[in-house]
Amino acid sequence: MSAAEGPLVVGVDSSTQSTKALVVDAATGRVVASGQAPHTVSSGAGRESDPRQWWDALCEALRQCGDAAHEAAAVSVGGQQHGLVTLDDRGEPVRPALLWNDVRSAPQARRLTEELGGAKFWAERTGSVPAASFTVTKWAWLAEHEPEAVRATRAVRLPHDYLTERLTGQGTTDRGDVSGTGWWASGTESYDEEILAHVGLDPALLPRVVRPAEVAGTVHSHDLPFSKGTLVAPGTGDNAAAALGLGLRPGVPVMSLGTSGTVYAVSRHRPADPTGTVAGFADARGDWLPLACTLNCTLAVDRVATLLGLDRAAVEPGTGVTLLPYLDGERTPNLPNASGLLHGLRHDTTGGQLLQAAYDGAVHSLLGALDLVLDQDADSSAPLLLIGGGARGTAWQQTVRRLSGRPVQVPEAKELVALGAAAQAAGLLTGEDAAAVARRWDTAAGPVLDAVERDEETLARIAGVLSDAAPLLERPTDTH
Repeated sequence: MSAAEGPLVVGVDSSTQSTKALVVDAATGRVVASGQAPHTVSSGAGRESDPRQWWDALCEALRQCGDAAHEAAAVSVGGQQHGLVTLDDRGEPVRPALLWNDVRSAPQARRLTEELGGAKFWAERTGSVPAASFTVTKWAWLAEHEPEAVRATRAVRLPHDYLTERLTGQGTTDRGDVSGTGWWASGTESYDEEILAHVGLDPALLPRVVRPAEVAGTVHSHDLPFSKGTLVAPGTGDNAAAALGLGLRPGVPVMSLGTSGTVYAVSRHRPADPTGTVAGFADARGDWLPLACTLNCTLAVDRVATLLGLDRAAVEPGTGVTLLPYLDGERTPNLPNASGLLHGLRHDTTGGQLLQAAYDGAVHSLLGALDLVLDQDADSSAPLLLIGGGARGTAWQQTVRRLSGRPVQVPEAKELVALGAAAQAAGLLTGEDAAAVARRWDTAAGPVLDAVERDEETLARIAGVLSDAAPLLERPTDTH
C-alpha cells in the first residue's frame, strides 16, 4: 500500500443485509482498505434485525481494514433509513429493530394520515405523507401490538443513530436521516411536538439533531481499532450519503437499484407532495432530497430469476406479458398489501420474456415518479446517474435506457454510501463541504450510455394493467 497523500478517514455503509467500511485517503479519494460483514433479516410477516448484529458487523469490517483503520482521523456512518431501534435504560435493544421494508404498519400509516389533518397536513408539516416504511408508523404499530416494549423503551434511534451512539456514547442524529421519521417538521427543522404527542412518544427519548459539518463526538469505544480522539461526523441515511458520495448538484437525477429502488435529486426547494409519491427528505448538507422509493427492486427480480431457474441476465425481448414484482407489498405505487401479479401469459411466452417483464415492472414505478422528483427547471436531457447493486447489470442498464429514453451514466466508483460517509468525515478535517470533497474525488465519473427511443408501448401496457388490477392489488393477501 503506497503512502496516503492526506489524512485517512473511514466511511461506513450499514445497509439492510451487511455493513461495509472503507478507509479513504481524504486528499485523493483513493480507497486504501475495505471490509464487509453480513447481518440477518427475519422472514415472514415482518422484517426485523438485531441492532447488535450491525455493531458486530462494523467491528468485523473494521478489523478487516487492518492498520489503516487505526490511522484514520475521522469516521462517519451512513445507514439504512426509517428503521425503528428501541433501547432500554442500559442502551440494549428492547426488541429487534423494525426495518424500512417491514410493512405491517400500513394500517397505522392510513390511520395517522386521517387522524392528523390528512395528507396535505403531513406533506406541509413533515415533507412527506406517512407510509408503512416510515418510523412514526412503526412506533404506532409497536404501541398497539407490543405496549410492553414501548413501556420498556428509554431511547428511540434510527439504525445510523445506533451505530454512531455506540461510537461516541452520545445520542445524535442528522437532518437527512431524521427527515424520514415522520416526526420531524421540515419547515422548522425541529421535532414536531404535535405529532409526537399524538403517537405518545416523549421527545426526551429522541437523539439530538447534529448540524451538517458539526462534530458528533469522538470515538470512545475500546472495541474498535481507532485511535483515541478520532472524530465522528454526524452520519446520515443511506440515500443522503449516496448523494454526498456523488457530489450531487441540484437537479441531477439519480436512480439507485438495490434491495429497494429509489429516484432522487438534490433540490434548493423544500418539497411537499400531498400524493405521498415523493418523500420530502432533507439532505445531509442543508438542501433537500425529494425522493421516491420502491420496495421491490433487485431482490425481487433476482427472486423471479431463481423461480424460473435462470441467470439474472438471461432476459429475452417480449411484447405481451406484464409482471408487477410486488413481492413485499409496494410503496410506489402505495400498495402495501399487494403481491406479485402476472398478466398476458401465452403458450409461446418464454422464461426470458417473463424475466424481462420483471425488470420492466420494477423500473416502471421509479420512472413514473422521476418527473415529480425533479424541479421544473431541471435539465430533462441530463444523463440519469445509475447507482446501486444493479447498476452494473446489463439487463438493468438496457431496461432503464429503453423505458426512460434518457442517456444513462454509470459511475465507476463503488460503495457510494460509504464514500459519501467518508466525504462527510473528510469535511470535518478540511473544512470543505462534503459534496465538494466528493466532486474533488471525481466519484461520479463513468461511461455514458446514449439515449434510445423510449418504449411508450410497454409503459402504457404496464400502466393499464396496474390500473385495471388496482382492486386486486389493494386486497390483503393471506401469507400463511
